[in-house]
Amino acid sequence: MSSFLDNAPTYVVFLELANSLRLEGLFSPELGALIGEKAILVPNDILTAISLGAVFMGANSYIGNGPNFMVKAIAEQSGVRMPSFFGYMMYSFGILVPIFLAVTFIWF
Repeated sequence: MSSFLDNAPTYVVFLELANSLRLEGLFSPELGALIGEKAILVPNDILTAISLGAVFMGANSYIGNGPNFMVKAIAEQSGVRMPSFFGYMMYSFGILVPIFLAVTFIWF
């Protein structure tokens, strides 16, 4: 989702989904987080997965992360040829997804 939405809405959607799974008794967290005045009792490993997915995957498209569009516009204004929307996604899936998979397997 974060490839096509901003990171914050993606994070909130998956955080609420994980919190609702806790309420249905699908997992029993040992630790949670306090966000604002609301206690989110989601296991830390699931919070980590949601956070990394929302932040890392936003780089997969021009619209997933606001600065991607800004960098594209500045580069094109300077005369640098930039890939199209789908061209950028081909680059990102060919380069970023393997890097994200490697990071996942190395550190998690």
